[in-house]
Amino acid sequence: MDAMSPGEALGLLAALAALAALPSTSVALVVTRSATAGLAHGVAVTVGIVLGDLAFVVIALLGLSALAEALGGLFTLIKLLGGLYLVWIGITMLRAPAEGSGLGAAPAPTGGLLGSILAGLFLTLADVKAVLFYASLFPLFVDVGRIGFEDLALIVAITAVGVGGVKLGYALAAHRLGRLARDSRIGRIAQRGAGGVLVGVGGYVIVTA
Repeated sequence: MDAMSPGEALGLLAALAALAALPSTSVALVVTRSATAGLAHGVAVTVGIVLGDLAFVVIALLGLSALAEALGGLFTLIKLLGGLYLVWIGITMLRAPAEGSGLGAAPAPTGGLLGSILAGLFLTLADVKAVLFYASLFPLFVDVGRIGFEDLALIVAITAVGVGGVKLGYALAAHRLGRLARDSRIGRIAQRGAGGVLVGVGGYVIVTA
């Protein structure tokens, strides 16, 4: 059984990183949490996103893409719960007073870092089409029909680095921009804007469930 070649591994890493860098709801969530609640929350959201992606990766690689269709009702429920959770976070941010002033004083989201992880996880799991996406992407780089444990472990690592690395970059950039806005009216505006974004993202997830 042939393992992935270095060229195939690098190609997959580049593809995943490029796709992760595209503007999306997950990028918006990472940016808003990092800028308004702190870098730790941006990292936590990234962890949740990566966990959701890895779940889809394993499903796709094991040839279980039909699972999403078979459990359509369950995935719809997950999507609805995820959307409601994001709306709740957004409303909490909209209603919370901007203590002190600016982004640096933004209150920590309800649920702490675990809440941020769950936000990223729910948002990712809401996109059940990701199973089909990964199922169509991986055959370009690896023979899925002959995949072994080593290949599976390598692809999981590549996904974590490719997706997680890019999201962490967004989190760090947003955090630095947030620090620039500390002690200014921009911080309060950004906090309210971030809450509005999360409410909008959550509402979109619910409507499209």
